[in-house]
Amino acid sequence: MPSMPPLGSTMRTHQPYPGVYAFYDGRIDGARAYSADPNWLDDGAYTLGLCSYAIVSGEEALVYDTSISNQHAALIRNTLQEAGVRHIRVVLSHWHVDHVAGNAVFADCEIIANVLTAKALTDNRQRLENGTPPIRPLVMPNSIFTGERDLKIGDIAVQLRHVDIHSHDGTVMILPHLKLLFAGDALEEPITYVAEPNRLENHLLDLERISTWDIEKILPNHGAENVIVAGGYGPELIAATGRYVSKLMRLRNEPELAGDDLQAFTADDFRSGVLTYYAPYEPVHRQNVESVIGAHRK
Repeated sequence: MPSMPPLGSTMRTHQPYPGVYAFYDGRIDGARAYSADPNWLDDGAYTLGLCSYAIVSGEEALVYDTSISNQHAALIRNTLQEAGVRHIRVVLSHWHVDHVAGNAVFADCEIIANVLTAKALTDNRQRLENGTPPIRPLVMPNSIFTGERDLKIGDIAVQLRHVDIHSHDGTVMILPHLKLLFAGDALEEPITYVAEPNRLENHLLDLERISTWDIEKILPNHGAENVIVAGGYGPELIAATGRYVSKLMRLRNEPELAGDDLQAFTADDFRSGVLTYYAPYEPVHRQNVESVIGAHRK
């Protein structure tokens, strides 16, 4: 049986840059956070590793995603308050459950989301509130934008931009002074999770678009803890994600590719060191393949 430490008790707090907090949990051998049975918290987040972030300047903070439980969110809020923060705002990267599960802890704050995320949360509210584990109540965003929005957190300028990668409603966050991109799930390492197989062409176009931005480092919500601690991934992650998505699209005409496991499917990027193999992503790859083939057959 796996060990099951109390929710939030294994979360680690890092500061990869001045004023940037990274709250990382998961990727612990033999441990699960919620249940030995299949559930979104363990299988979609904790096993793969997840990270929420906060930008802090003076008494102001901006939290980027509220993590996988109220316990996690409370630890994030307490850490910020102990650092002298008195005013917190929240940005949601997209509507998926492991990014909004702690919203209730920030119910008294401005919770920012793009208009597509707000709609997706409304459309999927019943599903989220009755999942395993349930997010009940699901606290909704209360500050909605379209396309782009600029913020100031103390002395730090922040840019929010909509992207259609992984999920149609993605919001990425940029700190121009650090040339730093907070990617949500738009970029994930080693591979993206295909949530919308009919939108791969859109995802690829937006991967090409973000590759033109003035970005030097990337902090994803799912990735290797040691890379995040060291300041994040380089822009080569964007191209590697594009290559993976492009090869998934080839499945429609080259079904023989479906027989490759992750290591074979993405062999060149693992061999070059652009990506680091992590075995729990094998089921993610298998699910991606089945999802793309299934969508093509419909």
